[in-house]
Amino acid sequence: MNGLSTVLIVVGLFLLGGIYSFAKQQMPKSVIVLLSVGAAMCLTAGVLRLSVWA
Repeated sequence: MNGLSTVLIVVGLFLLGGIYSFAKQQMPKSVIVLLSVGAAMCLTAGVLRLSVWA
């Protein structure tokens, strides 16, 4: 696990926490969808950058 993949996974998990928090506060759905897209992209990029797949 290198540094960039760790950072991407941590940021993705942080954004997942933001999704949960914003959903509890009943924020607009567009904000929640935008956060979920960003979290999914960060987590996917972090997992794909791991060297376990090669």
